[in-house]
Amino acid sequence: MSISADKINQQNESDKTRRTVFIVAAVIALALIAGLIYYLKTRPETPQAAGPVDEKLEGGARAGSPDFDKNRDLIRVDDPVAEYQSSVAGGLQMTLATTVRNFTGRTISGLEMKAALVDLDGKDIRERTKIVIPSGEITELENNKTARVPITISGFNKEDEKSKIEGGQAKLKMEVTAVKFK
Repeated sequence: MSISADKINQQNESDKTRRTVFIVAAVIALALIAGLIYYLKTRPETPQAAGPVDEKLEGGARAGSPDFDKNRDLIRVDDPVAEYQSSVAGGLQMTLATTVRNFTGRTISGLEMKAALVDLDGKDIRERTKIVIPSGEITELENNKTARVPITISGFNKEDEKSKIEGGQAKLKMEVTAVKFK
């Protein structure tokens, strides 16, 4: 069996055509990748989103109202515990968690709390107010029951505030700011 010169020439031409197609595809792919890299490096920065907005409990009793002042001591809040996590923006966010205990004799249908990192003078370094009842799984807190309440505060410098807490220069504080009864 012999291979004719025409067949060899046809194979060489099809190999050249195939090589040319691959080279063109590779050049186009490299151009697209280079364009994407250039775009990502030169695009304008999107403004950082501000931290979570403070929430307010509508129609809740606040400090100074007789209903709030009467029940303030009957809603017990344990000392908060902090957990640290790195945020997407490269900073640090802190989740303060505590256990709230209801000894008011009534069912709490709304609870607003403030979580804060305070300095030794009692001034807030970072704070956040959030409606913790109703939220997520907790719809209400019955009398003589407890609920675990986490509040996340973001916008900390990477290790600055963490070292202040661990060094005793700052304290964690969580308190009830408004309450609504069923």
